[in-house]
Amino acid sequence: MSAQTQEPRNPRRRAPIAITIGVVAALVIAFFAFTGLYADVLWYSQLGYLPVLTTEWVSRIVLFLIGFFAMAVPIWASIQIAYRTRPVYAKLNSQLDRYQEVFEPLRRLAMYGIPVVLGIFAGVSASSRWEGALAWLNRTPFGSTDPQFGFDIGFYVFELPFYRSIVGFASAVVLLSVLLVIATNYLYGAIRVSGREVVISKSARVQIAVTAGIYLLLQAVSIWLDQYATVTETGSLITGAAYTDVNATIPGRGILAAVAGVVAILFFITAIIGRWRLPLVGTALLIVTSLIIGSLYPWVIERFQVEPNAKSLEAPYVQRNIDLTRDAYGVAEVEEIPFEAKTDAEQGALRADAETTANIRLMDPLVIAPAFQQLEQFRQYYQFPEALDVDRYEIDGETRDTVVAVRDVNVSGLGDADTWFNSHLVYTHGYGLVAAAGNQRSVDGQPVFLQSGIPQTGDLGEFEPRVYFGEGSPQYSIVGAPEGNDPIELDYPAGGDNDRQTQTTFDGEGGPALDNLFTKLVYALKFQSEQIFLSDEVTTDSQILYDRDPIQRVQKVAPYLTLDTDTYPSVVDGRIVWIVDGYTLSDQYPYSNKVSMSDAIADSEGVAPTLAFDEVNYIRNSVKATVDAYDGSVTLYAWDDEDPILKTWQKVFPATLEPMSEMSGDLMSHVRYPADLFKMQRAVLGRYHVTDAGSFYSRDDAWTTPKDPTEGANTTILQQPYYLTMQMPGQDAPAYSLYSTFIPEASGDQSRNVLRGYLAVDADAGATEGERAEGYGKLRLLTLPEDDNVPGPGQVQAKFNSDPSVSQSLNLLKQGQSDVINGNLLTVPVGGGLLYVQPVYVKSTGNTSFPLLQKVLVAFGDQIAFQDTLDQALDVLFGGDSGAAAGDETVDPSTPTTPPTEGEGEGETPTTPVVPSDEVQALLNEAAQELQNKQAALAEGDWAAYGAADAKLAEIIASLLTLTGTPDAPTTSAQ
Repeated sequence: MSAQTQEPRNPRRRAPIAITIGVVAALVIAFFAFTGLYADVLWYSQLGYLPVLTTEWVSRIVLFLIGFFAMAVPIWASIQIAYRTRPVYAKLNSQLDRYQEVFEPLRRLAMYGIPVVLGIFAGVSASSRWEGALAWLNRTPFGSTDPQFGFDIGFYVFELPFYRSIVGFASAVVLLSVLLVIATNYLYGAIRVSGREVVISKSARVQIAVTAGIYLLLQAVSIWLDQYATVTETGSLITGAAYTDVNATIPGRGILAAVAGVVAILFFITAIIGRWRLPLVGTALLIVTSLIIGSLYPWVIERFQVEPNAKSLEAPYVQRNIDLTRDAYGVAEVEEIPFEAKTDAEQGALRADAETTANIRLMDPLVIAPAFQQLEQFRQYYQFPEALDVDRYEIDGETRDTVVAVRDVNVSGLGDADTWFNSHLVYTHGYGLVAAAGNQRSVDGQPVFLQSGIPQTGDLGEFEPRVYFGEGSPQYSIVGAPEGNDPIELDYPAGGDNDRQTQTTFDGEGGPALDNLFTKLVYALKFQSEQIFLSDEVTTDSQILYDRDPIQRVQKVAPYLTLDTDTYPSVVDGRIVWIVDGYTLSDQYPYSNKVSMSDAIADSEGVAPTLAFDEVNYIRNSVKATVDAYDGSVTLYAWDDEDPILKTWQKVFPATLEPMSEMSGDLMSHVRYPADLFKMQRAVLGRYHVTDAGSFYSRDDAWTTPKDPTEGANTTILQQPYYLTMQMPGQDAPAYSLYSTFIPEASGDQSRNVLRGYLAVDADAGATEGERAEGYGKLRLLTLPEDDNVPGPGQVQAKFNSDPSVSQSLNLLKQGQSDVINGNLLTVPVGGGLLYVQPVYVKSTGNTSFPLLQKVLVAFGDQIAFQDTLDQALDVLFGGDSGAAAGDETVDPSTPTTPPTEGEGEGETPTTPVVPSDEVQALLNEAAQELQNKQAALAEGDWAAYGAADAKLAEIIASLLTLTGTPDAPTTSAQ
């Protein structure tokens, strides 16, 4: 009996404990959430961008509340009205009685819980659209209108998506309301189904009819807005409204909107008079009308009117697509230059292009990274990236292209020494920037370093070499110490036999201060590391550095930007800074073709990650950003202050962007035309270089970017664009440029790897403080004639690979278990034609080996040369004297050029490959040309020219026999 009296008390005893545990758990979760938010406040505040964070938070909170109440209140009101107007004495069947018995204890919870849960989901959804809401509130007109409706383009970019999202949200609220109203009325007997008869009470009828009428009014507004969306939708032919859209779809949507409005009125009438026939007939009419006007009529117009006359009927709309696509991608002003490319390598042909020839880059930044690692890493706790960057510096009054990288810290290389103390307090930063000449190599094929070593030496002057913020920096480091304390951070190894180390203490403002116990606790929780809280080395003078990747830092302070996938380091005004390009994008530019950005920017340099904003049809390089490698400070410069999207965000975050006038001349000399923007533009110009609507429709001159020839025959990887200093036709002097080539667009066996276009942009912004160079961003497109079969990169690579003399030399280079690596295949417009240049590297199979530049392949027309240096190769290619110096003439040809293989240094002697001499190669090229002349003369029946070519060929063969010491052989005539 006593046990029975105690049992009921147990639940009551357990209830306070459960409540206490729940409260404590909620407080712990809330505290963890608070610490994360507080850490964000500290990070943004230290960096000077706290308004960015607070603006986002306030926007999200306001939108969450709007979304929550906009969903919860109508849902709650609908359920309450349905419940309070229920029939008091409704006759229910037994099944509904059982439902009510189950539901009644939970009724109050459901009536409030359902609106709250749906409101939370709606609030979260609304808060995620804070950027669109702020852009709408601060919208800026574009100043140009669409050709169909005459609205400012800003209406489509800022307003139409916002209005459609509002209508869609409201439609979801009303639809959920009407479903819950029907369910509530059915549960409480206001709606009864008796056989084939449905009985609805007056109150239920009024509520359902009014709610349905509101829903149909919203659909009418949605259909009406859909008219305008036709100019941004992608059809089978173009993006934008084509003939069928303009003459059938748009008028049809206007009619459907009117019909939906009429049916909505019929529902309101039903709420008054109580007859369902009119709205039901109206709804059926709306469905039939939508099928006929929305689907059938446009199909008839397309099938029987447009398809038989598509080229003429679609021409005006195709022209709209061409013009607005070129505007949206910034290629409307591209200068097209007809280019009759020469294919005969004549002696002295490069004399007029001597400056361009001297800047041809032989060091491939995607190949020589192991050389940087082996020659400049020095310790296992340093690292270099797998892909290096290209920059340029003025050295001794001459601007030189360079391959650069920072020597970053690598705590994973510490091995057994990878303790918390070492990883976060001692090894805190990298040291120095390494730069190699782009067009030179040492005698044995190594890079020629212009800036190198620890401590730093070189031609780039004095600068702060420490890199606390880099692409490979540790997750976090704790730096700083009280004045007078012995430094504990490793600065750099001093070298020598005793392997001494130099220590330093960070003295900048690079991260939040750990100046109190609470802040230490916050970061100990954030990084799940109790040592932050307990370590005696973490003092009130300590700072914690984290989120150190330059792209990550810029993205956090400028969330409205899409950033270039590649950042690069430069020495600017005595500091190493990372330069990051930022883009403003849209997918709502009327009549502009949409391009997948992740597909367009993926090439041999790297496969781009899937972007959150991928399908775009408008892009501007609106912001140049810098991140100081020492203190992590971020500066945003408004590079394109005419961009309406950037102007809009300047209104949202008015104090975060500096004008371009604040950029120093040194910084201007290192910013460049960004590669991702150029890749997007080349993807567009493959088709939109054609400005005639008829030709565009026929697609008889569509181009594509060639596949990377160094990746193999079956590759799908596109060839990347390359930075080079060169002089394009139409330029007065060479300029730092970015280029890419085009071949005909085709597939399968129809593909022809011949050049059809050569696109280059002036990437040099000048060196004047706050003033962009006049030519910067100028696009030039060389267009080659259809009947001019200048070989494309694929053909040239195939010719290199199949040439017997080249194959023989390559086989010699491969001896000793070495690998031969083909570098980037560059295309340079010189000598009135297009010169191909490819460095060839040799790498032994040892673990510590790295590629050495040993040979250079060149091609001009159908002729090729393969020599130790670019200078020699050009002279051989152009009849013994190219007329220009390539800049790598300092290589000593008498030095063995085969890199050491494993085992060398132990008595083995490296082998020097035997290759044809310069004179022999030049005569072979002449012989190849004379053979072509003979074939051409034979085809035309010109026997005099045939005889002259044959006689010349005989002379060349005799000279070859003399040079090579080959015994005279009987000659045979071609039959």
